[in-house]
Amino acid sequence: MKQALFKIREQGKYGYMNASGEVVIETQYVEAEDFYNGFARVRFNDKLVPIDSLGRLLLKHLFNYVGYFEGELARVKLVSRWGFMDQRGNLAIPIQYDHAGDFSEGMAPVSLDGYFGYINPAGEFQIMPQFDEAWEFKGGLAPVQVEERYGYIDVNGNLAIEPAFDKAAPFYGAVAMVVRDGSWGLVNRAGELLLEPQFDLVDDFPNGEFYEGRAIIIQDYQFGFVDHQGRIVVEPSFDFAGDFGEGLALVQRAGAYGYIDLEGKVCIPLQFEDAGMFSEGLAQVKQKERWGFINTDGELVIPPAFEEVLPFRDGLAQVVYQGRWAYIDRFGDIVWRESTLE
Repeated sequence: MKQALFKIREQGKYGYMNASGEVVIETQYVEAEDFYNGFARVRFNDKLVPIDSLGRLLLKHLFNYVGYFEGELARVKLVSRWGFMDQRGNLAIPIQYDHAGDFSEGMAPVSLDGYFGYINPAGEFQIMPQFDEAWEFKGGLAPVQVEERYGYIDVNGNLAIEPAFDKAAPFYGAVAMVVRDGSWGLVNRAGELLLEPQFDLVDDFPNGEFYEGRAIIIQDYQFGFVDHQGRIVVEPSFDFAGDFGEGLALVQRAGAYGYIDLEGKVCIPLQFEDAGMFSEGLAQVKQKERWGFINTDGELVIPPAFEEVLPFRDGLAQVVYQGRWAYIDRFGDIVWRESTLE
């Protein structure tokens, strides 16, 4: 199992450390992202280039854009065309497509001459180009556009749900979000509407995305939740809500933040100035303009002492303490700290 790596900063340059606070990739990049599926992207020669956990840059080719590795391949763009690279930096599928999506369930959507189809990791078409738009497969179904309407196809390219919607999103388990007349509802895998479109469609918001069997709904600027059966389990009654994590969701009313359970019961009173999603049994909360962490019982286990915090990941949380980057463990002890201010 590969060790977890964490982004660090020194004198405005970025590198990576391990969970013990030991630097494993020296701080040398002006921009860097977190590791995902064994790779991170760093700024090199004004391009974002993948780097592996040993610090090796995938530099056999320089592209205008490199996506994230999904499976063994990542989509890449050169000028205005797309292809795919492998985890050694080799061009695995030639640059030739007008557009390309990520691989999912063994296929990726790509377009040629204005139409989308699906290729396998060898670059062979499994579903010939024939759709106006296409997205990734989830659970054996993928949303596609046919003559300005959206429906779903199966892995053989056959229509499984007739194009009848203004927009459609990938499935989350047994349900998917579909849009009609500017509002969204839910459809099941048989194409039946579980919930008529009625919720506000908000730009740059995870409309219809499910976490722990719940999706946020918004009506008249109020937030609630719906489940996979299309049942409204929490009526829109909060000024804000966050996604569920570890059985609890962040909610806000009248400027105060707390947490509800999966059925909408307030489990941790609305008492914080700000707060975040639970991860690894802890959630960040803000009191008196400083951040700390609570457990799922609402107990303050790391006192508010930090200017900024991120959720726990692989046993550590990134924080800003006295103006400097740092990482703390679950006891609140500092594992690593930036030596100088940026």
